[in-house]
Amino acid sequence: MDLEIDKKTFDAIAKAIHSDQSPVGIDAKKTHVIILQKLLQIEARLEKIEKKIERQNG
Repeated sequence: MDLEIDKKTFDAIAKAIHSDQSPVGIDAKKTHVIILQKLLQIEARLEKIEKKIERQNG
């Protein structure tokens, strides 16, 4: 499993979830919303792929 992320992407994500008001330095709510949004996007893509496969297999 490749868990490497390029610096530009890392910095963009870090900037998006940063919070000076949090003791750990990130906005947990914002972080969870971003994760859930991405999971919903992945789910939609998987459904699209599954439908395409079903059509091909008839």
